[in-house]
Amino acid sequence: MIQSMTGFGKVTAELPSKKVTVEIKALNSKQLDLSTRIPSIYKEKEMAVRSLLLQKLERGKVDFTIYIEDIGKSSSAQINQDMFIYYYNQLQELSGKLGIPMPTDWAGLQGLLRMPEVISTEAVEADEQEWEVVRTAIDSAILQVVEFRTQEGAMLYSLFKQKIDNIAALLREVEPYEKERIEKIKSRILENIEKLGNVDFDRNRFEQELIYYIEKLDVNEEKNRLDNHLRYFLETMESAQGQGKKLGFIAQEMGREINTLGSKSNHAEMQKIVVRMKDELEQVKEQVLNVL
Repeated sequence: MIQSMTGFGKVTAELPSKKVTVEIKALNSKQLDLSTRIPSIYKEKEMAVRSLLLQKLERGKVDFTIYIEDIGKSSSAQINQDMFIYYYNQLQELSGKLGIPMPTDWAGLQGLLRMPEVISTEAVEADEQEWEVVRTAIDSAILQVVEFRTQEGAMLYSLFKQKIDNIAALLREVEPYEKERIEKIKSRILENIEKLGNVDFDRNRFEQELIYYIEKLDVNEEKNRLDNHLRYFLETMESAQGQGKKLGFIAQEMGREINTLGSKSNHAEMQKIVVRMKDELEQVKEQVLNVL
């Protein structure tokens, strides 16, 4: 069964001192276009995460993000007292030289805290126990994306089935006009010859040329090929997932046969049917871009 490339998954895992949220967004793309935003604490796991996403999601424009929200009292951020005092003494010296008062309010302290290297953060690596919790959240988010894609795929399947059935029904509408079309063409040619008056011509050669001309207008091959493409499209949808590109190629072949049918029709009603076929197929082509 087909799947859509559109998907979304979001899972939050709670740890003693932090809350970790994994979010995955997927849209359609010709290949796997993967973008990851992973905090430095889990950076060493990035290649493993990318490999997992490639294996499970296969194709699409995928945005993968991990957010961390601190909920505990512990923090790796510390004030570098030596640097704070160093900047404070420098400000005191400038205050004396320029004759301006030293900032003593909270805003002044905040300015000092924003000076380079005053706040230091120790690099902390996640232990295996923490990573297992995060990895479980990633697996759950991927599962949500796959389920979302499956639901969207079911909707696309229904749409494609309807459109393919519509084209098949329109193809059957062509049949009544085929014989009528040939008779009209023969009559028109004979009428034009009669208008020429008593013109001597080889009737055997004329019959041969007429048969050759009518054979060129025959659309049976196009109808058979289009019918085969329609059935092949439905069969492909029923097969394994990851058939999006193949369905796109089949839709292109269907378009070629419909165009040839239109150019050969030489009949107003048949051309109207061809236009309706094109309209149905265009909707298939538009949506098949979303198929995994």
